[in-house]
Amino acid sequence: MKTFDLITENQQFYLQPKNIVSLFQVPKMKFLMIDGKGNPNNNSDYSDALGALYGVAYTLKFSVKKGPLQVDYKVMPLEGLWWTEDMSEFTLEDRGNWLWRMMIMVPEFITYEMVMQSVEDVRKKKNPPHLDDVRFETFKEGLSAQVFHLGPYGEAERPAVEKLHAYLKENGYVRRGRHHEIYFNSPLRTDPSKLKTIIRQPAEKS
Repeated sequence: MKTFDLITENQQFYLQPKNIVSLFQVPKMKFLMIDGKGNPNNNSDYSDALGALYGVAYTLKFSVKKGPLQVDYKVMPLEGLWWTEDMSEFTLEDRGNWLWRMMIMVPEFITYEMVMQSVEDVRKKKNPPHLDDVRFETFKEGLSAQVFHLGPYGEAERPAVEKLHAYLKENGYVRRGRHHEIYFNSPLRTDPSKLKTIIRQPAEKS
């Protein structure tokens, strides 16, 4: 059986050195995705969306492992795109008007048919809310900068976000697209002080 580590194979994008900002081109990748809106805290729609997304991700992983391909891989970290209709109104303090897209990257060999079969397998076992909202898409972020943050989410991320934005401005770039975060552990099982997050911001020359 073949095994591989997607993080190691994509370490430039998922192993961010501490205390520095990195700038690079993020290539096209394949993701499971689900969209929603509103503050993610104490939001049943958000929790249900994650349940459906993870259900498909793990069912897909095990179907690939047991299927003809005989390939085993680790499910990738949860990623989130966060934005508002008017990005000038996007703030860490007011999350009520946030729009979000939660994503899990999958290997390049994954196909639409494989994902749809996994969706049906999840439906037969649990049929969680928002299952039909899970979709399979490619996503190319392009030129982006990112920084590592250790600690709680929300307001505690401000110094890292400001460092990231300052780097872009000082080097002649302007922000574009959506605020992007990559979560390497679960807040349900990890002390807030030990949460590991990569904060990414797409950019372009000013």
